[in-house]
Amino acid sequence: MAMRSFLRSRRSLSRSLLQPDLLRNPNPNPNYVSRSLIPALLPLRSYSPASDPTTKNPIRDAATDEINGFKSSLNPIEVAKFAAIAETWWDPEGPFKPLHLMNPTRVSFIRSTLCRHFRRDPYSPRPFEGLKILDVGCGGGILSEPLARLGAVVTGIDAVEKNINIARIHAASDPSTSSIDYTCMTAEDLVRENQKFDAVISLEVIEHVAEPLDFCKSLGALAVPGGAVVISTINRTMRAYATTIVAAEYILNWLPKGTHEWSKFVTPEELTLILQRASVSVQEMAGFVYNPLTGNWSLSDDISVNYIAFGIKESSSDSEKTRTVAEQKTDFVS
Repeated sequence: MAMRSFLRSRRSLSRSLLQPDLLRNPNPNPNYVSRSLIPALLPLRSYSPASDPTTKNPIRDAATDEINGFKSSLNPIEVAKFAAIAETWWDPEGPFKPLHLMNPTRVSFIRSTLCRHFRRDPYSPRPFEGLKILDVGCGGGILSEPLARLGAVVTGIDAVEKNINIARIHAASDPSTSSIDYTCMTAEDLVRENQKFDAVISLEVIEHVAEPLDFCKSLGALAVPGGAVVISTINRTMRAYATTIVAAEYILNWLPKGTHEWSKFVTPEELTLILQRASVSVQEMAGFVYNPLTGNWSLSDDISVNYIAFGIKESSSDSEKTRTVAEQKTDFVS
């Protein structure tokens, strides 16, 4: 009920700004994103590794060895699952059709939040000029490429070598994307190399990793202090189960059966608290809503199924304050 009341309080978002036409505008209004009051999520529950998706996955191998204190979140079963359909990344009618349809909306959110955070002109054709952006779990590059066209210096990484090969081939066909640096590796590999980026983005990935908390710690470690972290995922609700698994995988056949596991979905409260422990303070959240009549996705304040979060990497002093607050919290209510 608390979450429902919280969402109702955000209904002031202008409906006219959520129309599909906006998504086709290359220079969207930077103020259309729903600004959720993230602190309102925190009193609902406190963090406990024993009761959320940060619990250990029994499928572990040598990839879970610690790297400078960061455990690999690589899940071999998930890697094999996506390797099997890697050749279809750029098929708009293939298994990744939902991501192709959602991509303009995802880019709209990223453009809006990063322009506001880095004080860039959202109406510029290349507002990300000079920003170093990391795309974690880049797949075939369907997000990396528009980021590069917006001016960013893009690095795309993925644990599936087939994905990286396809991403490289596709990017090479366009001079505006040929500079993208694609590498087959994990976020933890980059942490070991002490790499840093202005923005770290990972979309539709956290629900497929073995250790969400370790994964987010790696994302946080890769962002410079004051940098941005953007994550999108699926809420663990019955509505999400009905739409993303029953409908998308078994009725509409948009996705291969078994693509998602409902138990691995992450709620907004959990993601906020996990990122907090990764020294990332969540500032904004928005939902993705699909219109079956138009076939378009739009941004909304409805985060009951697909949602995206924008956070800021804290400085050392801010992180210490966050840890102090976290230590005072009790375990999740069972």
